[in-house]
Amino acid sequence: MTTQTDALPRHLGVIHLWSIAVGLVISGEYFGWSYGWASAGTLGFLVATLAVALMYLSLIFSYTELTTAMPRAGGPFVYVTAAFGRRAGLIAGIASVMEFVFAPPAIALAIGAYLHVQYPWLSPTLAAAGAFCAFMALNIAGVHLAARFELFVTLAAIIELLIFMAIVWPGFSMARFTDGGWAGSGQVSFAALGGIAQSVPFAIWFFLAIEGVALTAEEARDPHRTLPLAYVASIFTLVVLALGVMVLAGGVGDWRALADRNDPLPQAMRIVVGPHSGYVHMLVWLGLFGLIASLHGIIMGYSRQIYALARDGGLPRLLAHRHPRLGTPWVATLAGGMIGIAAILCDDFASFGGQSLTASLVTLSVFGALIVYVLTMASLFRLRRRDGSAHLVWKVPGFPYVPAFALLAASGALVLMGVFHPVALGVAVLFVGGAIALPGDA
Repeated sequence: MTTQTDALPRHLGVIHLWSIAVGLVISGEYFGWSYGWASAGTLGFLVATLAVALMYLSLIFSYTELTTAMPRAGGPFVYVTAAFGRRAGLIAGIASVMEFVFAPPAIALAIGAYLHVQYPWLSPTLAAAGAFCAFMALNIAGVHLAARFELFVTLAAIIELLIFMAIVWPGFSMARFTDGGWAGSGQVSFAALGGIAQSVPFAIWFFLAIEGVALTAEEARDPHRTLPLAYVASIFTLVVLALGVMVLAGGVGDWRALADRNDPLPQAMRIVVGPHSGYVHMLVWLGLFGLIASLHGIIMGYSRQIYALARDGGLPRLLAHRHPRLGTPWVATLAGGMIGIAAILCDDFASFGGQSLTASLVTLSVFGALIVYVLTMASLFRLRRRDGSAHLVWKVPGFPYVPAFALLAASGALVLMGVFHPVALGVAVLFVGGAIALPGDA
């Protein structure tokens, strides 16, 4: 149980929570999603993205009910434990750790790729590891400082995406966007449908981790009021940005040339303004804000999830140590960072499942997220049936249909990913199964 001395201090208002929610995700607009074009094409991936956006809208409305009812660090671990018991809660918590621990190295590698565009002599791997270390240190320095920094870089990232859209708009052609848009073909086929299914994890990458703001709920001021406002504003912000960036980038040139790159936006802008334009250099530098916002925010998220599990005895209690002066979960921050930096250092020679390491990290992170979504939506139904809704301060609109859609969509996406990414599924099962085998009061 959380005691008063264990509780994290409440420093976060609506604007901080909104910036954390958007910042957690906004790197997904800068890289990662373009891998979905490789299998689905532009039109096929647009279909996948719209379906995933509807899933996330339903998820966020449902998450808001759970988060306002139980505003504690640990998010899914707390909800699933309340509904199905401690063991199920541990599965959800460890899956959430997997989502949040595997995402940062992929983002850091993208930071390295962006810096390498500007400085070809700079090793992308070393730049990625350095960025990871720097933002672990900032997170340890204090949540109030970290939240103010997150607000700044998130706003800068949004402005940069709007600038990108304005600059490439004159070069956009619907004919180029639709050319071979169904998995390389001009018409829908069974192969295109399979490609759409394969692209689902990269559509999810547009929105992955937005629910992570629940992990900071214990640090929110007046959570019953601030969390719903932050959640709803953030999901609509991200849907608009994701569709704008993806459609415009796909129509400025041959989209196939961007389908396997970590830096699709600078490459798309080069097509419009030329390789030597100052706009390209501006995009590289300002584009880093989006990647930094997500790296920093997700480090904050994984540290809170690991901390909450350790505080409750699901992971070694050493991981629940807080800094005596700063109050931050510094051991949990460093523990997740060790996994992330190890993954970064393996980038030059490691791959599996027929994908680059970055794409594989995205896939593993999505597996963790989908496991969390399925268990969390099931928990909402269980808690509603058991406890009713009279005590709730915020209720999901359209119950039971909205959370039912979220549950079915997440379950379907999990099955599809298991079919198309069996190696990653095996790693996910080993990760979750091995972790929950730890002693219950380690």
